[in-house]
Amino acid sequence: MVQAILDKFEHYIESVTVIPGRGGVFEVEVGDQLVFSKKELGRHATIEEVIASIDAIVGPVPESQEG
Repeated sequence: MVQAILDKFEHYIESVTVIPGRGGVFEVEVGDQLVFSKKELGRHATIEEVIASIDAIVGPVPESQEG
């Protein structure tokens, strides 16, 4: 999933941080904003959901500029 985020947003983000968790916790944050929580929804995110959530915050990247 990290690679998919980098592929799409590499020219628009400063960094991606992966922090191992325990107990099946999976959360995606953009800055200080939580955009997906497996714990809250009770299921894992799809890559498309995570990309759409990031798009909603940073704005969609024009297709011609994607990695």
